[in-house]
Amino acid sequence: MVAPLAVRAAAWHLPDRSTPLTALPELPALTPQERETLTGLGIEQVLTDDTLDDHDLAATATRQVLTDTGLRPEDIDALILVEPRAPQDLLISAATRLQETLGLHQALTFSVGGLGCASLTPALLAARGLLAADPELHHVLVAHGSKPATPGRYRHPVTLNGDSGQALLLARTGPVRVLDLLQETNGSYWDLFRVDFRDRSVADWREECRNTADYSFRLAVESRNRLRDLLARLLERSGMRPTDLAGLAVQNLSAGGHAFVRETLGVELLPSCAENLRRYGHLGSNDSLLNLYTAREDKHVVDGDRVVVVSTSPVAAWSILLVEIGHTGATTHLL
Repeated sequence: MVAPLAVRAAAWHLPDRSTPLTALPELPALTPQERETLTGLGIEQVLTDDTLDDHDLAATATRQVLTDTGLRPEDIDALILVEPRAPQDLLISAATRLQETLGLHQALTFSVGGLGCASLTPALLAARGLLAADPELHHVLVAHGSKPATPGRYRHPVTLNGDSGQALLLARTGPVRVLDLLQETNGSYWDLFRVDFRDRSVADWREECRNTADYSFRLAVESRNRLRDLLARLLERSGMRPTDLAGLAVQNLSAGGHAFVRETLGVELLPSCAENLRRYGHLGSNDSLLNLYTAREDKHVVDGDRVVVVSTSPVAAWSILLVEIGHTGATTHLL
């Protein structure tokens, strides 16, 4: 018997502080071309809190999920941490640090990652595998704290990074059901973006793009083809058409990125995508589901609606997730 997967509850920690585009510390050092790209992203401000690291952000969001659901630490069967892009220390276990902080002493604990902004996907795959394999397991927490890997928040020519924490309580039933999930990767882009950090102080860390033409043209063409094929496969497996979807929930990389996905897939984006892009900037792996839940709160999606959640990464990785709002039936796909 295939165990279904659903998001029973979700919470985000979004810092109260924000930095306007014009007040970015790195702004004076940018070239004219970098400034032009930055101002065209569609981001007016970015969430910032330099007093919190990725661990703090993830822990705060997770505590909120536990509070919202009334669950105790001993009720959690598994904890999956989506790894930070730049850990605070080498050799430590960020996953078991979070376990200790939250008192989840009985939870099976490990981390996943390696796919950049698309790293939530392997966490969902792992959670569903646990639920499918062990009938005595009921609650899986997935947490992530998103912080820039370098002191600069602008990633030329991609996006502007903000701070956030996300926590998802996954179970077999819940108000957001995961119907299907597809993911693909291409290892030839494994080092398209990198930070050379050895023998450098943190203040000197800079993210570099190996080849901006590869990102802007070659990867863009491949992304268009991959996303189209993934959506076509997903809809065929589910017996659906694009018009059956209430919209797309996508990552907040840029206004141009939003237009690219909309034109590529021929489906409108949820209105929350543009608004959250403008107000928050890019929040790493936390973007897409935040946009989905914002749309639920704003009543742009309602019970019975189906939405495709899109995640991409210049690693390169592509994933699409089909979710249904407010339905608790048993129809599902094995991942």
